[in-house]
Parts: sequence; structure tokens; C-alpha cells
Amino acid sequence: MDKLTSLAKRRGFIFQSSEIYGGTGSVWDYGPLGIELKRNVKERWWATMVHQRDDVEGLDASILMHPKVWEASGHVSGFTDPLVECGSCHRRFRADLPEVAGGQCPTCGTKDTFGEARMFNLMFKTFMGPVEEDASVIYLRPETAQGSYVNFLNVQTSARQKIPFGIAQIGKAFRNEITPGNFIFRPREF
Repeated sequence: MDKLTSLAKRRGFIFQSSEIYGGTGSVWDYGPLGIELKRNVKERWWATMVHQRDDVEGLDASILMHPKVWEASGHVSGFTDPLVECGSCHRRFRADLPEVAGGQCPTCGTKDTFGEARMFNLMFKTFMGPVEEDASVIYLRPETAQGSYVNFLNVQTSARQKIPFGIAQIGKAFRNEITPGNFIFRPREF
């Protein structure tokens, strides 16, 4: 994977975000060639899935949605991964990874130093407005599907569609992964 990442950087496809400040783990910036490739793929997909079909409508839902959307869908209480921390090196891992299941830390090699697993919410939480309080909590969307669900009737009515029909959306989603990585195949922003 390191060779692929290096080649992509040299050719101007993709760069680690904030690289001059040490980089941000699993966050990537698309370079001159990368953004052109990405734009071409999006345009071709959109033309095929939306413009060439009468039964699919497009939507660009907001990245920020009312917290009740995520509560109703179960994301606030259940969009979690089990997290364990090594007592020696203090690295954190998903508790359900095979390399952690045996009790040996994949980083430092010590055995049986993991603490109790705790649940880790994968949504990025932030605040909307001038005051950081519970009433102003909002989340960056962890998936694009919810935007289609909450706008279903709006799209159906405004586009005069009859069921069955589809809603296509291209947009960003964010996941606060415990162990992200694997280049652009498991980033925090996608």
C-alpha cells in the first residue's frame, strides 16, 4: 500500500491532508489529477444513474441534519464499535479485530493488557450556534442514505414520481473510525 500511496502522491492524484503539519490520519486531499478523475467518475455515474433514467431523481442533502434523524435511525445509540486500549502502549483498537482477540497487542506485543471493552460512537459530534451545550449538539452525517429517507416525500411530490422510484445522491459522509486506514479505502471522510 505504501508504494501505491507514494505513486499517487508523486503523480498528483492524492495527498495526505495537512501534510506540512504532520498529516491527519486517514484524511486525504485530491490533487490536480485526482480531482479530475473523481469528477469524471461522478459525472459518468450521474449521467448513467439519473439523466438516462426516468425512474431516478437526484438529491443533494445537507451534511448537517437534525439530531432527531440520527436518534430515530438508531445511530446515536447504536452506531458504535467496541473499543479496547492496550495498558502498555495505550494504543486503541476495535475489540472485534482478529489480531486483538487473542489478547496480544498488535503494536507492542504485550499480552493480556487490554482493559474492558467500551462502546465508541462512530459519528462526529459538533455544536451548531454560538454556545456549546446539549441543545446545540449536531452530527456530521455518517452516511448519505438518511437524507434520501427524510426527503423522500419532498422528492416524490416535486418530481411527480410514482412508487417505485429511486433517489440518487453523491455526497460526503464522515465516520470517526477507531482504526481507519488502508489509504482511500477506509478514510474518515468519504
